[in-house]
Amino acid sequence: MRETIKTIIKDFHASDFIKYKKRELKVPLSAGKIISIIGPRRSGKTYYLFQIMDEISKTAKKESIIYINFEDERLNLKRENLGEIIEAYYEMYPESKEIYLFFDEIQNIDGWDKFVRRMYDTVTKKIFITGSSSHLLSKEIASSLRGRTLAYNLFPLSFREFLEFKGIDWTDRHSTKNKARIRREYSLYLERGGFPETVEYNRETWKKTMQSYFDVMVYRDIIERYDVRNPKVLKDFIKICLSNTSRIISINKYYNQLKQNKYKISNNQLYEFLDYMDDSFIVLKLPKYSPSVIKQMLSYSKVYSIDTGIVNAVSFKSSEDYGRIIENAVFIELKRRDKEVYYHKDKSECDFIIKEGNKIKQAIQVTKELSEENKKREINGLMEAMQNYNITEGIILTDEQESIFKENGKKIAIKPIWKWMLEE
Repeated sequence: MRETIKTIIKDFHASDFIKYKKRELKVPLSAGKIISIIGPRRSGKTYYLFQIMDEISKTAKKESIIYINFEDERLNLKRENLGEIIEAYYEMYPESKEIYLFFDEIQNIDGWDKFVRRMYDTVTKKIFITGSSSHLLSKEIASSLRGRTLAYNLFPLSFREFLEFKGIDWTDRHSTKNKARIRREYSLYLERGGFPETVEYNRETWKKTMQSYFDVMVYRDIIERYDVRNPKVLKDFIKICLSNTSRIISINKYYNQLKQNKYKISNNQLYEFLDYMDDSFIVLKLPKYSPSVIKQMLSYSKVYSIDTGIVNAVSFKSSEDYGRIIENAVFIELKRRDKEVYYHKDKSECDFIIKEGNKIKQAIQVTKELSEENKKREINGLMEAMQNYNITEGIILTDEQESIFKENGKKIAIKPIWKWMLEE
């Protein structure tokens, strides 16, 4: 095994850096902390590591970098022989003093956290790790790496990044030609989503690729990791959730639905499946806000896909798809901006409220357009949230409408979603 590790390290040092396009996420390069980058499969975590390594190589020798991808089929590492990585490196570079460790998809190794902690305490403070499970990494970070790490989420491309990957100047939102192009790309972004590999694919290749992503996420990140005994039930339940993205999910409702179709499943298993989906970044939960933590935990959650492309490629279609897709896109953008997000529901409903510190600071409603048919409902939901949490300004995000007005002394801004997504 040690010779294989040496080959992997040497091959990396002899190779050119993988070509990449820069992402907006910024992480410190010398914080004295383990940098954890967490996100769904194929969201660009490996390429982001190369972005960091390329930056580091401007001031440090490439030979000081150890990069290990724990999904490399040549490796069959167990917890007890992880130490061979550093031993193999020192056998090749005995005089090395400054070392940077990059461990990709490290959650594949049981007990990885103890090894990383030992490297941090005895070898180097410059450690960067990635993983595709929020639960495994956060749990182990909380127990073994507490005080030693800073965690960052890397999601699929933002709309700004999507445009940059296509060579489009997103800062020019006023000239007629560029504005029209951005608007066309916005429609494509909603349909295809932001997984980096698929940006330039034609529709057929994109759809097949997204379906393969979905299969890998389900089988590798849930069925294998959690030893799921009912894989067909799991897959069908995930598709049900994706078909109901942006909606409140009732486990009892879907339990009865599956039971009627002769599925053998319990309520508790469905709750576990929902947690697995959230942990693996396939479907994310949005809780209802309550000042009471217990009430918040017991309330129904809304569900959203990690990417609108996944929804469009694998879920069942309905006439209401577009409104749910734009709400899903706004939710992921809020999460990408690292916002603490909830939904509000009392007599009326507000799609998103944003908490900062101990206070709710922002309320956002999302709709395709504000029309005579829905205006009262949308404004009532927003106003109820604003009044409940003493917010003076609210936002309604639509496809194209743009204006500012006052309602009962409170300011409401209507903005096009694509413009809001391009705000810095």
